[in-house]
Amino acid sequence: MAAPASEPAGRRELLAWAFYDFANSGYTTVVLTTIYGAYFVAVVAGAVESRSPGTATFLWTCAVAVANVCVLLSGPVVGSIADHLATKKLFLLFTTVMCVVATALLGVAGPGDTALAMGLLIVSGIAFASGENLIAAFLPELTSSERMGRVSGYGWSLGYLGGLLTLGCCLAYINWATRHGQQAVDYMPVILLITAGIFAVAAAPTLLWLRERATPQPLPGGLSYLRLGLRQVRRTLVHAAHYRDLFRFLCCLVAFQSGVATVVVIAAIYAQEVMGFDSQQLILLIMVVNLTAAGGAFLFGFAQDRYGSVPTLAAAIAIWVLAICVVFFADTAHDLWLAGNLMGLAMGGSQAGGRALIGRLTPVARSAEFFGLWGLAGRAAAILGPLSYGAVSRLSGGDHRLALLSTLFFFVAGLLLLLSVDEARGIAAREQRFGG
Repeated sequence: MAAPASEPAGRRELLAWAFYDFANSGYTTVVLTTIYGAYFVAVVAGAVESRSPGTATFLWTCAVAVANVCVLLSGPVVGSIADHLATKKLFLLFTTVMCVVATALLGVAGPGDTALAMGLLIVSGIAFASGENLIAAFLPELTSSERMGRVSGYGWSLGYLGGLLTLGCCLAYINWATRHGQQAVDYMPVILLITAGIFAVAAAPTLLWLRERATPQPLPGGLSYLRLGLRQVRRTLVHAAHYRDLFRFLCCLVAFQSGVATVVVIAAIYAQEVMGFDSQQLILLIMVVNLTAAGGAFLFGFAQDRYGSVPTLAAAIAIWVLAICVVFFADTAHDLWLAGNLMGLAMGGSQAGGRALIGRLTPVARSAEFFGLWGLAGRAAAILGPLSYGAVSRLSGGDHRLALLSTLFFFVAGLLLLLSVDEARGIAAREQRFGG
């Protein structure tokens, strides 16, 4: 089982843990949010989009949804097996290599290679999301419940800086390539290699210095690891009544993270298709937003430890609601810049707050299993949100503003569900059953 939180990690190990957020943020920022999504719609699936407006966006959201369905089904089982075998770090190494390779190979898909691009996106997305589950499962082992908000905030802050670095390198190369007469189809393979390379190098401290603090447990007779994992997950779900605040918050996560996931995979497409932004404008906007998000994660992390995760997270979701309203009524580039920075502030606060609150409500001895449920909620959101947006866009013939209303609904629903969560009661339930 995991080492108790009374044996906190040192500074180097905490930095190694947080550095994984730095490493994988380039994938999120470049592939899912900024450059590749817009490239997929305009270039890879451009012919499809010209014949049927809204279809390319729908295909993009379908690929993201398929990847998340796979992780939704596998996440809790993988988490349970990782807990039992004490192999979170080994699994993390595998998913990291898988995501790096698939990201680099995305550059092979050119105009018309829609199926190939979707396949590689699905593989990279599965690896990325599985790695997120695994790295989050280390958190209860590394620090006390009282400091989880701060440590989680450090990770998210460092992550946004990692995304900023990757975007900066990509922008520099795009500027060089365009000055030499290259088009997006020419420089995109290099952009993806840059993203994959930074991910691989920046993940090295995590894979070298982060300790596997859990100890392996013998396999009960007559059970395979798969059956063991399924049994443990089923037991966790049966105990839902005991952890009612944890499971209420998981429902809340599904709602507001559906909105967050939609923004992540649609932002560049919306800015390009509705507001007319080009690649350089998109990258500059997201770079500034990453700075805002890093500050938001840092400040909200401290606020969680002082005021509690629930009120702090509620404030972040309220900012999300305001930002979506600004986007809906936006008619100038300045409006989008305002909304983008509000989203950055809210993104940092909501992402760090969600992970920290799960950590506070999670028994340390079953951290990977319970964080598998956190990942399950996140994956459900990553299916529901973008797919809803894509379906509305497809059915409305590419009306992105109408599709945006589905995103607003998810944030409002998440805020209402959050108000039913009692943080103190949830922590007491965890300690009563597992002794902290």
